[in-house]
Amino acid sequence: MPTDRGPRVLPYRKPTEGRDYWLIDDALPQAMAVRERALAREDWSLGYPHRPESWPGMRVIPGLEPEELAHVEALVRKATGMTKLWVETAPDGGHLNHNCVQVVGEEECGPRPHTDSRKLCKYAAVLYLNPDVPEDCGTSFYRQRLPSGQLGGNTVSGPHANLVEALGARFVPQNSFVEDLRVPHRFNRLLVYQGNLVHSASAYWGHELEEKRMAAVFFWMAA
Repeated sequence: MPTDRGPRVLPYRKPTEGRDYWLIDDALPQAMAVRERALAREDWSLGYPHRPESWPGMRVIPGLEPEELAHVEALVRKATGMTKLWVETAPDGGHLNHNCVQVVGEEECGPRPHTDSRKLCKYAAVLYLNPDVPEDCGTSFYRQRLPSGQLGGNTVSGPHANLVEALGARFVPQNSFVEDLRVPHRFNRLLVYQGNLVHSASAYWGHELEEKRMAAVFFWMAA
């Protein structure tokens, strides 16, 4: 738990393209077809504020067809230098929502800095699927802002699996993180990043389904 001396301070690693994150533009040959297929789905699961869920907006799985997913995974392996990617399952059967299309509007959520579980994810990725969303609605990396105003770190490392474990608290003050780097939203851009970096969607957009920020998300272990 945080001590009387203040909150735990995370290690800091400046997010660096080519080491901590990778940008792949024009990732899919037929990205608009993926978007249109998702818009036509009728099996969406609803999150907050529509239902008492911890995740916002709505989502549907799977997002990509097998050949599309294989294409994305080949891009990720080439970018990161990994030879193998796989989706991990926890001993209790828990898993991350891999190959999932998420749609979130501006009134449904704001930024939520977090990390992905180190036990389930080495690399995460987001594929932006709405050509009409502003650049400001991309993905941001964050670092701690300590009560003194000084800046802390941004990385969860062992033995901790996630940000909650690393900080020793599930809830922290709203201003505990400050944006360190923002990756602009661009249609058919694939952003790949180290899942143990503190990150979040920068912002959401729109009110109707067709207007809202749409993105496919992926979570892999790698070797």
